[in-house]
Amino acid sequence: MIGILGGTFDPIHYGHLRPALEVVQALGLERLHIVPCGIPPHRSAPPVSADHRLRMVEIACAGEPVFFVDGREIGRDGPSFTVDTLRELRAEVGDAEPICLLIGMDAFRAINTWSRWEEISRLAHVVVMARAGSGAPLEGPVAELLVQAGVDNPDALHAVPSGRVLVFPVTRLDISATQVREELAQGRTPRYLLPDGVLEYIHGHGLYAQMSGKPTST
Repeated sequence: MIGILGGTFDPIHYGHLRPALEVVQALGLERLHIVPCGIPPHRSAPPVSADHRLRMVEIACAGEPVFFVDGREIGRDGPSFTVDTLRELRAEVGDAEPICLLIGMDAFRAINTWSRWEEISRLAHVVVMARAGSGAPLEGPVAELLVQAGVDNPDALHAVPSGRVLVFPVTRLDISATQVREELAQGRTPRYLLPDGVLEYIHGHGLYAQMSGKPTST
Protein backbone atom coordinates (compact mmCIF):
# COMPACT_ATOMS: atom_id res chain seq x y z
CA MET A 1 0.00 0.00 0.00
CA ILE A 2 1.31 3.43 -0.94
CA GLY A 3 0.32 6.96 0.02
CA ILE A 4 0.33 10.42 -1.49
CA LEU A 5 0.57 13.79 0.24
CA GLY A 6 0.28 16.97 -1.78
CA GLY A 7 0.66 20.61 -0.87
CA THR A 8 2.24 23.91 -1.82
CA PHE A 9 4.97 23.29 0.81
CA ASP A 10 5.82 26.97 0.90
CA PRO A 11 7.94 26.05 2.79
CA ILE A 12 7.67 22.47 4.03
CA HIS A 13 7.85 22.22 7.84
CA TYR A 14 7.43 19.79 10.73
CA GLY A 15 3.65 20.28 10.70
CA HIS A 16 3.70 18.47 7.36
CA LEU A 17 6.39 15.91 8.13
CA ARG A 18 5.51 14.56 11.58
CA PRO A 19 1.82 13.75 10.89
CA ALA A 20 2.79 12.16 7.57
CA LEU A 21 5.32 9.91 9.30
CA GLU A 22 2.77 8.89 11.92
CA VAL A 23 0.35 7.82 9.19
CA VAL A 24 3.09 5.94 7.34
CA GLN A 25 3.94 3.98 10.46
CA ALA A 26 0.37 3.28 11.54
CA LEU A 27 -0.83 2.18 8.10
CA GLY A 28 2.32 0.32 7.13
CA LEU A 29 2.75 2.29 3.91
CA GLU A 30 5.55 1.03 1.71
CA ARG A 31 6.06 4.47 0.17
CA LEU A 32 4.66 7.96 0.57
CA HIS A 33 4.73 10.20 -2.50
CA ILE A 34 5.19 13.80 -1.37
CA VAL A 35 3.99 15.96 -4.25
CA PRO A 36 4.65 19.71 -4.32
CA CYS A 37 1.87 21.53 -6.13
CA GLY A 38 2.85 23.29 -9.33
CA ILE A 39 0.00 25.79 -9.81
CA PRO A 40 -2.52 25.75 -6.92
CA PRO A 41 -6.10 25.74 -8.24
CA HIS A 42 -7.69 27.18 -5.08
CA ARG A 43 -5.34 29.98 -4.07
CA SER A 44 -2.93 32.60 -5.38
CA ALA A 45 0.45 31.55 -6.70
CA PRO A 46 3.04 30.93 -3.95
CA PRO A 47 5.63 33.67 -3.53
CA VAL A 48 8.48 31.19 -4.10
CA SER A 49 9.02 29.31 -7.36
CA ALA A 50 8.02 25.70 -7.81
CA ASP A 51 11.66 24.69 -8.31
CA HIS A 52 12.66 26.17 -4.94
CA ARG A 53 9.70 24.49 -3.20
CA LEU A 54 10.59 21.16 -4.78
CA ARG A 55 14.20 21.46 -3.65
CA MET A 56 13.14 22.27 -0.08
CA VAL A 57 10.96 19.15 -0.04
CA GLU A 58 13.90 17.07 -1.27
CA ILE A 59 16.06 18.43 1.54
CA ALA A 60 13.38 17.84 4.17
CA CYS A 61 12.77 14.25 3.08
CA ALA A 62 16.41 13.21 2.75
CA GLY A 63 17.20 10.38 5.13
CA GLU A 64 13.63 9.06 5.41
CA PRO A 65 13.51 6.18 2.89
CA VAL A 66 9.72 5.85 2.92
CA PHE A 67 9.29 9.45 1.72
CA PHE A 68 9.45 9.67 -2.08
CA VAL A 69 9.63 13.19 -3.51
CA ASP A 70 7.39 13.26 -6.58
CA GLY A 71 7.77 16.31 -8.80
CA ARG A 72 5.19 15.42 -11.44
CA GLU A 73 2.92 18.39 -10.72
CA ILE A 74 5.81 20.84 -11.04
CA GLY A 75 6.26 19.88 -14.67
CA ARG A 76 2.58 19.80 -15.56
CA ASP A 77 0.94 22.59 -17.53
CA GLY A 78 -2.07 24.27 -15.93
CA PRO A 79 -3.49 23.92 -12.40
CA SER A 80 -2.39 20.96 -10.29
CA PHE A 81 -5.55 18.93 -9.74
CA THR A 82 -5.26 16.05 -7.28
CA VAL A 83 -7.54 13.84 -9.35
CA ASP A 84 -5.14 14.03 -12.31
CA THR A 85 -2.21 13.02 -10.13
CA LEU A 86 -4.20 10.11 -8.69
CA ARG A 87 -5.13 8.98 -12.19
CA GLU A 88 -1.48 8.92 -13.19
CA LEU A 89 -0.42 7.11 -10.05
CA ARG A 90 -3.21 4.55 -10.40
CA ALA A 91 -2.11 3.84 -13.97
CA GLU A 92 1.46 3.31 -12.75
CA VAL A 93 0.73 0.92 -9.87
CA GLY A 94 -2.22 -0.96 -11.34
CA ASP A 95 -5.80 -1.53 -10.27
CA ALA A 96 -5.12 -3.78 -7.28
CA GLU A 97 -2.64 -1.67 -5.25
CA PRO A 98 -4.25 0.30 -2.41
CA ILE A 99 -3.50 4.02 -2.62
CA CYS A 100 -4.08 6.39 0.30
CA LEU A 101 -4.54 10.13 -0.21
CA LEU A 102 -3.43 11.94 2.96
CA ILE A 103 -5.15 15.27 3.64
CA GLY A 104 -5.82 17.46 6.66
CA MET A 105 -9.24 17.93 8.21
CA ASP A 106 -9.65 21.44 6.80
CA ALA A 107 -8.97 20.16 3.30
CA PHE A 108 -11.39 17.27 3.81
CA ARG A 109 -14.15 19.65 4.85
CA ALA A 110 -13.85 21.31 1.44
CA ILE A 111 -13.12 18.23 -0.67
CA ASN A 112 -16.48 18.55 -2.43
CA THR A 113 -15.16 21.79 -3.98
CA TRP A 114 -12.21 19.99 -5.61
CA SER A 115 -12.17 19.23 -9.32
CA ARG A 116 -14.01 15.95 -10.07
CA TRP A 117 -14.02 15.23 -6.35
CA GLU A 118 -16.32 12.22 -6.54
CA GLU A 119 -13.74 10.44 -8.69
CA ILE A 120 -11.12 10.70 -5.96
CA SER A 121 -12.60 7.93 -3.83
CA ARG A 122 -12.75 5.66 -6.87
CA LEU A 123 -9.02 6.09 -7.31
CA ALA A 124 -7.82 6.04 -3.70
CA HIS A 125 -8.69 5.81 -0.04
CA VAL A 126 -8.84 9.13 1.80
CA VAL A 127 -6.91 9.32 5.08
CA VAL A 128 -7.85 12.43 7.05
CA MET A 129 -5.10 13.53 9.42
CA ALA A 130 -7.10 14.92 12.33
CA ARG A 131 -5.58 16.89 15.16
CA ALA A 132 -7.30 17.25 18.52
CA GLY A 133 -9.93 19.97 18.41
CA SER A 134 -10.34 19.84 14.64
CA GLY A 135 -13.48 21.95 14.68
CA ALA A 136 -17.18 21.68 14.00
CA PRO A 137 -18.90 18.52 12.75
CA LEU A 138 -18.83 17.75 9.05
CA GLU A 139 -21.82 18.75 6.96
CA GLY A 140 -23.40 18.08 3.57
CA PRO A 141 -21.77 15.84 0.96
CA VAL A 142 -18.60 15.45 2.99
CA ALA A 143 -20.52 14.15 6.00
CA GLU A 144 -22.39 11.76 3.70
CA LEU A 145 -19.10 10.50 2.27
CA LEU A 146 -17.80 9.74 5.75
CA VAL A 147 -21.00 7.90 6.70
CA GLN A 148 -20.94 5.82 3.53
CA ALA A 149 -17.24 5.08 3.29
CA GLY A 150 -15.80 5.65 6.78
CA VAL A 151 -13.82 2.92 8.53
CA ASP A 152 -12.25 2.84 11.99
CA ASN A 153 -9.51 0.26 11.46
CA PRO A 154 -6.46 1.07 9.31
CA ASP A 155 -6.30 -2.61 8.32
CA ALA A 156 -9.49 -2.10 6.30
CA LEU A 157 -7.54 0.00 3.82
CA HIS A 158 -5.38 -2.96 2.85
CA ALA A 159 -8.37 -5.07 1.80
CA VAL A 160 -9.45 -3.02 -1.24
CA PRO A 161 -7.59 -0.57 -3.51
CA SER A 162 -9.78 2.50 -2.94
CA GLY A 163 -13.09 3.89 -1.71
CA ARG A 164 -12.70 4.10 2.05
CA VAL A 165 -12.24 7.04 4.39
CA LEU A 166 -10.21 6.84 7.60
CA VAL A 167 -10.04 9.69 10.09
CA PHE A 168 -6.70 9.18 11.81
CA PRO A 169 -5.57 11.14 14.91
CA VAL A 170 -2.14 12.72 14.61
CA THR A 171 0.06 14.84 16.86
CA ARG A 172 -1.10 18.43 16.98
CA LEU A 173 1.70 20.70 15.80
CA ASP A 174 0.52 24.30 15.55
CA ILE A 175 2.92 25.21 12.78
CA SER A 176 1.95 26.82 9.49
CA ALA A 177 3.89 27.93 6.44
CA THR A 178 2.35 31.37 6.98
CA GLN A 179 4.00 31.52 10.41
CA VAL A 180 7.37 30.48 8.98
CA ARG A 181 7.19 33.09 6.22
CA GLU A 182 6.20 35.85 8.63
CA GLU A 183 9.09 35.04 10.95
CA LEU A 184 11.51 35.28 8.02
CA ALA A 185 9.95 38.45 6.60
CA GLN A 186 10.30 40.14 9.98
CA GLY A 187 13.92 39.12 10.41
CA ARG A 188 13.30 36.50 13.10
CA THR A 189 14.37 32.88 12.93
CA PRO A 190 11.84 30.06 12.43
CA ARG A 191 14.35 27.51 13.67
CA TYR A 192 12.76 24.38 15.21
CA LEU A 193 9.64 24.89 13.09
CA LEU A 194 11.24 23.23 10.06
CA PRO A 195 14.33 21.13 9.30
CA ASP A 196 17.66 22.93 9.61
CA GLY A 197 18.59 22.00 6.06
CA VAL A 198 15.48 23.70 4.72
CA LEU A 199 16.21 26.83 6.76
CA GLU A 200 19.79 26.89 5.46
CA TYR A 201 18.47 26.64 1.90
CA ILE A 202 16.04 29.50 2.52
CA HIS A 203 18.81 31.73 3.87
CA GLY A 204 21.22 30.68 1.13
CA HIS A 205 18.77 31.74 -1.59
CA GLY A 206 17.29 34.76 0.17
CA LEU A 207 13.77 33.34 0.11
CA TYR A 208 10.83 35.09 1.84
CA ALA A 209 12.94 37.87 3.33
CA GLN A 210 11.64 40.57 0.96
CA MET A 211 7.96 39.71 1.20
CA SER A 212 5.45 42.45 1.92
CA GLY A 213 1.78 42.24 2.81
CA LYS A 214 0.07 39.00 3.68
CA PRO A 215 1.48 35.69 2.43
CA THR A 216 -0.46 34.00 -0.35
CA SER A 217 -0.41 30.34 0.69
CA THR A 218 -0.03 28.07 3.70
